[in-house]
Amino acid sequence: MLRKTLLITLLIALLAACAPQATPTVAPVATDVPATEVVMTEAPTEAPAPAMLSFTDGLGREVKLDGPAQYVISLAPSNTEILFAIGAGSQVVGRDAYSDYPAEARDVTDIGDTYADLNTELIVSLKPDLILAAEINTAEQVKVLEDLGLTVYYLKNPLTLEEMYTNLEIVAQLTGKDATALIDSLKARVAAVDEKIMPLSSRPGVFYEIDGTDPAKPYTAGSGTFINLLIERAGGHNIASDIEGYPQLSLEQVVAADPAFIILGDSAFGVTAESIAARPGWENLSAVKNGQVLPFDDNLLSRPGPRLVDGLEALAELLRPELFK
Repeated sequence: MLRKTLLITLLIALLAACAPQATPTVAPVATDVPATEVVMTEAPTEAPAPAMLSFTDGLGREVKLDGPAQYVISLAPSNTEILFAIGAGSQVVGRDAYSDYPAEARDVTDIGDTYADLNTELIVSLKPDLILAAEINTAEQVKVLEDLGLTVYYLKNPLTLEEMYTNLEIVAQLTGKDATALIDSLKARVAAVDEKIMPLSSRPGVFYEIDGTDPAKPYTAGSGTFINLLIERAGGHNIASDIEGYPQLSLEQVVAADPAFIILGDSAFGVTAESIAARPGWENLSAVKNGQVLPFDDNLLSRPGPRLVDGLEALAELLRPELFK
């Protein structure tokens, strides 16, 4: 009996060893659960609101923007040139009648002559988030626009090239652009002119004519003007530098100064070397006798924007051509 019991026990053990091992059962994973059924464990974080931009303009007013301006109206040619130069040309939706540079600016909606009454109906219809005014615009015009609920920044005229660079940076901040490369390039060009001009000891006399409508008393530029600044920096001596602003000089005053150069900022209005020589007593001026009565693009000196550097270079080459060969 004992032998039979052992045989049965052995047989059971052998069968158990040969039986297949059980595998764990894995619950099926649903693959068609829509994404909307995913349960969020944390509330989503909202994007921070854009920071308000705040500036103090040339009238001492605080100007606030919700963000960089995307739709800008320029009320002055200098402002238009700055906007295009810093790369914000595509954001300009309106410009004054005299903004003719660069060529692309002429395709922008003309809001009219800002020396006259503003076309406020057209300005409002363009829905600007910023209007950029300049010193050719009056404080009264700024108020009219503000009373319509429009945001106006008044850009004060610079008195030096360094202040002009600051204006470029201000407009870049207003429009969300970076003017660093432009400013660095302008500074390098000015430094190249300075390197040639600053060592000079002698400076030829220059009469710069702005308006010869009255040829007996033509307008010129004196101290405190960009024209004076750039004539001096370009290697000349402005014969009106001892008079402030934009004086009229008599024929006798110009004859007494006997400038080596007469530069015609009013050449676009038909003033020529021949008409200059026809003025009483001017035929004997050194500039007339030596053929140094020269036309000039006045926009390069009268618009306080980045093209002032073009004006400096052009003046330096006129007054000191031997240094730029």
